[in-house]
Amino acid sequence: MIKLKRKTKEQEDTRISSMVEHPSKGDRAIDVFVVVLCGLIAFCSVIPMWHVLMSSLSDGKLLLAHEGIVWLPIGEVTLEGYSHIFKDASILQGYFNTVLYTFSSTALGFFIAALAGYAMSRETKLKNVMILMLMTTMLFSGGMVPTYMVIRALGWVGTRWALIIPGCTNAMFMIMMMNAFRAVPQEMYEAARIDGAGHFRTMSQIMLPQAMNLGTVTILNSVIIQWNSWMPATIYTPNNKKLWPLQLWIRQISANNENFLRSANPDYSRYLIRYAVIVAAVLPIVILFPFFQDKLEKGVIGGGVKG
Repeated sequence: MIKLKRKTKEQEDTRISSMVEHPSKGDRAIDVFVVVLCGLIAFCSVIPMWHVLMSSLSDGKLLLAHEGIVWLPIGEVTLEGYSHIFKDASILQGYFNTVLYTFSSTALGFFIAALAGYAMSRETKLKNVMILMLMTTMLFSGGMVPTYMVIRALGWVGTRWALIIPGCTNAMFMIMMMNAFRAVPQEMYEAARIDGAGHFRTMSQIMLPQAMNLGTVTILNSVIIQWNSWMPATIYTPNNKKLWPLQLWIRQISANNENFLRSANPDYSRYLIRYAVIVAAVLPIVILFPFFQDKLEKGVIGGGVKG
């Protein structure tokens, strides 16, 4: 009896072991290659930012004579570069404008993308026409001059509207939201409609909460795009510095300090400004991004599986 039980157990273990798929040597080699490659790419991506950060903390005169990557602060650690940029009230004004433009464009853009995505996710007669028109805008653009003519005709040149409305959303975000709504079970939509909910209530209270994994991806991408935006300000508000975003002030401050060596007694700490302004602009995004990383991963995975 004991032998029979032992034999039965061995057979069961053999059966379970045969069901488990063991990776081959080739699969393991590919896994190692992918991990090493991703590590190298990540390392190469971090190096420039690390170089800028260490340079911003270095001695300006020694840094000016240094060649190559700065792995550690050169000379005595100093914050003189940061003190220079924050003495100028324009940096704080640039921060305020950038936060305002980013929040306004992201909120308005997500609202528009959600409405368009919901409309295109429904089975309507003009669904294919709307998708075709939207895809056409991804392939063809009117260009900078026609866009400027439209903004000028609307009377937005020299105002904040020119920096908020034109780039608040794009066709890709609408397509992503369409796929997010299509991934929501059709039964949820039908149940809401049977209960008497209108389209807006169905979208906002029933479907949108379930589509927010991919919706979060569009929000984060919009925030990054708007935070780094500077070209529209150079076109529509070149002479109104009160409306300049942070990125445009960074370019202006860096350009103003290019010729500091021409003075009789150059202030070498001004050489650090070019590095300090970059860190000041990137740091908020770097700090906030890890808090949304899990939502970004869920959104990307969900979009890849269900889209």
